[in-house]
Amino acid sequence: MTLAIRSFFSILRRGRLAPELAARLGLELRGASLPSAPVGRPERASNGALQILSILQREGRLIDFLMEDIAPYSDEQVGAAVRSVHEQCRQALLRHVRLAPVLDAVEGTYTRLSLAATAGAIRLLGKAPASGSPEGGVLRHRGWRAVAVELPPATGDPTLIAPAEIEIE
Repeated sequence: MTLAIRSFFSILRRGRLAPELAARLGLELRGASLPSAPVGRPERASNGALQILSILQREGRLIDFLMEDIAPYSDEQVGAAVRSVHEQCRQALLRHVRLAPVLDAVEGTYTRLSLAATAGAIRLLGKAPASGSPEGGVLRHRGWRAVAVELPPATGDPTLIAPAEIEIE
């Protein structure tokens, strides 16, 4: 399963299978069969992140909210603004990214550590042993993993998160 996921992301990021993954799969890469680089702007991993930010700004005004100094506002005013931003951004996220918990267990309960966990998928908190691995511990956060991402086709300047708006009277 891990090999399949690594292969998928190698093809997604580079447009081709990494040589070390091809070798593990028993495949031989040939230079002539590799697709040529597309003409135009190269795709970067950051483009997708900026596109998600653009969607959250357009649909929920998330960046406007985060960049606003909220210190002068009362808790009631901030709370009212948060409800609107939260719901609109939540709906946008649900439309474009399918999420799943890293560990499907109940927070606050004892959970055994899986030996098959991918690197970085579990962060140990508290008194983690310097050497070796503990059997388990209390689950404080289930974590999140993107199972699928469906972004609309990118157009224009990928660094443009939100255009300036001018009202003509």
